[in-house]
Amino acid sequence: MANSRYIAIEGPIGVGKTSLARRLAAAMNGELLLEEPETNPFLERFYREPDRVALPTQLFFLFQRVQQIEQLRQADIFAETRISDYLIDKDRLFAELNLGQNELALYDKVAESLAFVPPVPDLVVYLQAPVDTLLFRISRRGIDAERRIARRYLERLAEGYARFFHDYDAAPLLIVNAAVIDPVHNEEHFEMLLAQIERIRSGRHFFNPVVSALA
Repeated sequence: MANSRYIAIEGPIGVGKTSLARRLAAAMNGELLLEEPETNPFLERFYREPDRVALPTQLFFLFQRVQQIEQLRQADIFAETRISDYLIDKDRLFAELNLGQNELALYDKVAESLAFVPPVPDLVVYLQAPVDTLLFRISRRGIDAERRIARRYLERLAEGYARFFHDYDAAPLLIVNAAVIDPVHNEEHFEMLLAQIERIRSGRHFFNPVVSALA
């Protein structure tokens, strides 16, 4: 690409964020910034007992994301193309979903104390898919801890993402119907999405190709 970019991939668990980020980084000769949920020591227990460890789970992710992005800032985030499989703004979306009122108030105090101002992406790619698709993809990738994720939790998460991005205007946004295409496993779908991503420099866009055109 002629100009460097910072692109964030977002969407609910199982929609294919990390796999797409890896493919984009390889195709665009970019650097990967990955969320690395497997390093969170509370996450597996959270899926079993969410009420007991929601706060430390959420705070671990907050500190991890802030540290990662600060390292990027120090390395000059505009030096080259970087692809992230998360948008740090969504951290509070999960906090609202997972924490009780008092825990959320504590989380907000901790987040405010960090005085962290994240860089704004040049593009956010929001992957949408119905819960049945998410459940299928979670099952297909076979991560043991994720098998405990309840359908209702995924429904609430998908609803939260939809609300979050309904009014999102902090950066250019591409909303992708990830139920009708599979850019992770289908080369043609990936190339179509990549071409769309490379064109966007501003505004809100939708990528919802006609299924018959992809046959």
